[in-house]
Parts: sequence; structure tokens; C-alpha cells
Amino acid sequence: MSAPVSDFRIAIATSEAFRSVHVDDVYFVAVLELLGVQPTVCVWNDPDVDWASFDAVLIRTVWDYFRHYSAFLAWLDRLDQLGVPTINDTNLVRWNSEKRYLLDLEQQGVPIIPTHFARAGSLLEVLRSVPSREVVIKPSVSGGAWHTARGTLGTPAFKEAITSLPSHLDYLVQPFVPEIATNGEWSLLYFAGTYSHAVLKHPAAGDYRVQEEHGGTAIPTKPDAFIVQAADNALAAVTALGYREQVYARVDGVVVDGQFRIMELELIEPLLHLGIRPDAAERFAKHVVERLKQLKDEGRDVTAAKAASTP
Repeated sequence: MSAPVSDFRIAIATSEAFRSVHVDDVYFVAVLELLGVQPTVCVWNDPDVDWASFDAVLIRTVWDYFRHYSAFLAWLDRLDQLGVPTINDTNLVRWNSEKRYLLDLEQQGVPIIPTHFARAGSLLEVLRSVPSREVVIKPSVSGGAWHTARGTLGTPAFKEAITSLPSHLDYLVQPFVPEIATNGEWSLLYFAGTYSHAVLKHPAAGDYRVQEEHGGTAIPTKPDAFIVQAADNALAAVTALGYREQVYARVDGVVVDGQFRIMELELIEPLLHLGIRPDAAERFAKHVVERLKQLKDEGRDVTAAKAASTP
């Protein structure tokens, strides 16, 4: 069988540690190819990549961006200057890249885990005003439990842990939520604003981190209707804030006293658990192609408008 004709060239942005298609995205990328998209895996901070040669950049496994945050923001600026669109778009990515967005959601009426923000150098001052004794501290720009500390305020061990945190970073301070260990953390996956599927994540015994690299597990599970509704509401709040293009999204949260509270929204580089749901991989691929077609039409409109305004 002959190979399909490619209508679009798309860069799949990744990080140095993941120079090939991630195992979770393999079938998704194969479907893109069948739909007429030529995907090329590119390391986001590789200076030799010709980004202008692509119709768009699909941001996927850029799992080190928080370690090189200034360079990451500069890369987004560069793509904007080149006129190369990203999926999701750069405005949404910038907003979502710093976890202070949780406070924006709270102002929109979205239930979140209670969150205090501490600017660089003010962590100890903020901790003195936190009512909870057992807390989790994480950088406002981070991933994979990087520079994250959990402990009880006032104990020597936690004091030592706080002292070891880099002082130049901003932090979020949140109460430790025991329900994560007992009941699990939900991840709900969305494509083009529509709920697709979900997993329930549990940390390893004695831990609180649900990431796979820390021993966590993720099991496909159907959430109750109130959980899906709460996740819908969270993404609706993102739209209300002006960020309308959500080709993919992951809503992470936990049920506390019968209420689903948002822990994080992942709109940059989430693991989408496509490997367990081929149907979801197909839907995602179709939405990406639809977005590419929209971008192409928008480009034609801009070109036509410029031509019409030329004397």
C-alpha cells in the first residue's frame, strides 16, 4: 500500500531525554500519518531545528521545560515571531506554565486545593501564615515533584527540607491532602473541550507522589458524573479567562469531603494515557488535523486581507 500524501508538516516538540515518539503517543502519531500529517520529532531547545519549515508545532514531551524556564519562554516568543503556531497555542501555554494559574481559577469560582503563593525569598514568611500544619511545597514552575517537599511545620526534619530548597524560586504552599493516598488522584483527559477518558492514580505505599517515576500507578476508571462536571467547569473557567484553544487538556484533582478539587490543569505536555485507549488516540489525531486546517484557513484569510489592503 502506498504511503498517504502529506497535507501538513508538524513538529512534535520533545525534550533531550525523549528523542523519539513516546510510547504513549505511538499509535496517535501513526493515525496522524494516515490522516495526511507528516510528523517530525524535534527537541524544543535544539538550535539546529528549522521551526519555520513546519505548519505547526505540537507540544508534547517537553518534560524539562521547567528546568530551563527562561529559555522555554524565549522559544515560545521565537515561534510567535516566526509565525509558527503551536498546539496548544502559546498564550495558553505561557499561562499554564506557572502554577499561579490556580489562583486565577479560584477567582472564577473553581474549587482548588487551598494555595498560598510565596515569591522568591518569602517562603518562611508565608509558611508562618499557613493554618495547616502538614503541607506540601512546590515551585510555581515545576513538574514531576521537582524540588517538592512535604512535612509538618515546626519539625526539625521539615525545617531542614525547607532550608535545602533553592531560594531563587517562587513556591506554592498547599495543605497535604491525605485523600490522595487513600482514595487516589483523578486525571480526566479532554480533546477539543470534550471529555474523553480518565485514570485514577495512586502513590506507592508510604509515598504521596503519584508520578510513575516515583512508583505511582494509573488505572483506567470511570469517574462519577459530579467529577466530570467539575472538570468541565474548570475548563470552562479557562475559556472565560480568554484561553479558548484547548485541543488537549488533562484535569487533575481529588475528591475531598464529596467535592472535586482541582490540583492542576495540564495544558502543555501531559501524559494523555493514549496507550490504553486507541479510540482516544484517534479522536485526538482528528482534532489536531482539524486545528491544522483551521490554521491554514486563517493564514489564507490573513493573506487575502493583506492583498485587499495593498494599493
